[in-house]
Formats: sequence, structure tokens, C-alpha cells
Amino acid sequence: MPPSNLRWSVSTGLKDCLNRDCREGWRDASTAPPLGGWRRWFDYDHSIWLVFIGFWFIQPYMDHQPLRYWILLFLAVGLFVPFYLLAHFAPPKARRFWVIAMFILAMVYVPINQSSWGIYIFIAASLPEISESTNTVIGLLLLLCGAIVAQSWFFHLSAWTWSMGLGMSLLIGMNRLRMEQKHRADAKLRMAHEEIEQLAKTAERERIARDMHDVLGHSLSLIVLKSELAGRLFDSQPSRAALEIAEIEAAARHALAEVRKTITGYRSEGFASELTRAAQVLKTAGVRLNKPAKAPYLTPRHEATLSLVLREAVTNIVRHADASECSIEVSTGLDSTQLVIADDGRGDIRQEGNGLRGMRERVQELGGSLSLESSRGTRLHIELPQRGENAEVIGS
Repeated sequence: MPPSNLRWSVSTGLKDCLNRDCREGWRDASTAPPLGGWRRWFDYDHSIWLVFIGFWFIQPYMDHQPLRYWILLFLAVGLFVPFYLLAHFAPPKARRFWVIAMFILAMVYVPINQSSWGIYIFIAASLPEISESTNTVIGLLLLLCGAIVAQSWFFHLSAWTWSMGLGMSLLIGMNRLRMEQKHRADAKLRMAHEEIEQLAKTAERERIARDMHDVLGHSLSLIVLKSELAGRLFDSQPSRAALEIAEIEAAARHALAEVRKTITGYRSEGFASELTRAAQVLKTAGVRLNKPAKAPYLTPRHEATLSLVLREAVTNIVRHADASECSIEVSTGLDSTQLVIADDGRGDIRQEGNGLRGMRERVQELGGSLSLESSRGTRLHIELPQRGENAEVIGS
């Protein structure tokens, strides 16, 4: 699992609290401008805690210690600050070495200056930076506590030093671990949301592509057929040719309107209207149609899907089948809705095109099945389950 990209800011957190923003200071670091120069190492969000180094000066000041202790103090501070910053800003694989460096410094310097016991807290807060494993961080935290106890016993440190070191290290370490787990979970959830959003966009593009193919394919096929017919009748029957040209104009306007509907979210006008339109197209192409006298009742989802399937099937018959007769059968039952479209054309379909693939995807989205036989003509059989649709009708 990739590390979290979230960054926390004190100033941003205060603004979020005042504005009642649930983010409370957390922002995506990938969208933030990169820090450059000295700000890369003295980032406010981490370096603010270095103010607690001021407690290290208490014992040397209260005990009026000689110069050599002050030299050791400034040397320890000079070593600790880069160790701490590198433990947070170095490459992930190198951070463990700087945490170890802080630990060694604590083992050496705390017995000399017991007011510097706060270094244990910095170490505990840095442990979640070196591992994403909860068990590993807890194990290292317990190991740190064991080292504090051993150091206190060996050097006879005060009860205040070891008790505060143990208590605050456990408290801060576990709190930081909980925060890191939450941040990583948030990052994982954000990645899942982005993936779902991407899948939804892809599905929507595919839906629009199918709808555009179905709508334009049908309308343009009708326009081509009528244009060819008008061209043949232009000399012999000018009035009939003019009628066909007028119907071409109407078909083009209808296609334009359907494209607009598709862009805003295509919805079928109904299966009955699609049957009438299919009859008109097939008649123009010289194909005799046998269809139900009356379209059966279909639930909205079935009606939209079967209307588009019928439109695409009729378009394929007109374009490719070279058929003279076509039959359309629709039946509804308690368990399923079935649509059968058959023609006596050339058949022999060996590979699915975009239209047939789009039909199959539409049917499968509703949990249905599509079968195709093309040995003698073409027979398309679509079956949609009725269970979910009945529940939808009952609940509506």
C-alpha cells in the first residue's frame, strides 16, 4: 500500500476548525506546491515541535553547570535537529537510520542532562515514519520503553525522568500510530474513490458511444436508403422523389434531435414507437415485416434496452442482411422478457461488430443473455430476467 499523501498544517487546521471543515488541516500533498530551499527541511508542520528543545536547558541552567556541559548541550542540539528532520524528510528507506541516530544520542546524552528526556517523545513520534506495519511500530515502541527502563536503572535516573519518558513516549507513539493508520486508510479510500470515478467515467463514455452508434447508425441508414430511392425516382416519378426528399429532411431533423437527447442522456420513446419506426425503415428497404399487432407492456428499463436493441438489429438487417422478410416476436412472463428478431438474409456472421457488441453489453448490464444464430439467415434471441424489474414496478 502506498504511503499517504496527506499533509497536516497547524494554520490550515485552525482555519478548518473555525470554518467547521471536517478536513481539519489535512490536505493532499500531491496538489500542494513543492517546498524549496531551506523550507524543505524546516517545514513548519514538523519543525514547530522543536520548540520543546527549550526544556533541555532547564537542568544546566538550574544547576549552574560549567562550560563543558553547555558545550555538550549545544553539540547535542546541533546533532538532534538534523537527525529529527531527516527522520521525517529523508527517503523512506533511509529514515530508520536517522531514528536510530536519535536513539543513540538519547542513550548517551540523557544521563548527562536528564531534562532532555523529551528526546524519547521525538523518537516515539518518528517510529510510524519508518514502517507501515502496526506490529512493527508497536514492537519498536515497546523496545524503546525497555531501553528507557534499562537506562534509568543503570544510570540511576530520577523517577520523574523515566516515568515521564515511558508515559509520554507510549502516549505520543500510540497516538501518532493511530493518526498514521487513519491517514493511510484515508489515502487508500481516496484512491478507491478515484478508481471508482474513473470506472464510472469509462462506463459513461462507453454508454454514450453505444447510444451514438445506435442512434446515428439507424438514422443515417434510413437517410441513405431514401436518398438512393429518391435518386432512382427523380426522372421517372418526380413527385415521389420530392416526397422521399422531404422524408430525408424529416429523418435528418429527427436524427439531430436524437443526438441532442443522447448528449443530455438518451431515453427511448417507447418500444411501440420503435416498432413503428422499424416497420417504416424495413418497408423503405423492401423488407416485409411480421410484428406483433400491439406492443406488450414492458418495464421502463426493459423497454429502453429492448428499444435500442431492436433499433440496432433493424439497422444491421438493412445494411448487411440483404433480406426480404423479417419477423419480430416479443413475449413477457413471470420470470423473463424475451425478444426474437429473425430475418431470411445471408447470415453467416463470423465476428461481432460494434453494434452487436453494444447490444450484448446492454443486455448483460440487466443480467440478461443474447444468443445469435446465423446459419440460415440471422436469428437474434434476447432474454432479460424479470425478478428485479418486478420488484422495481412494485416499489414504484
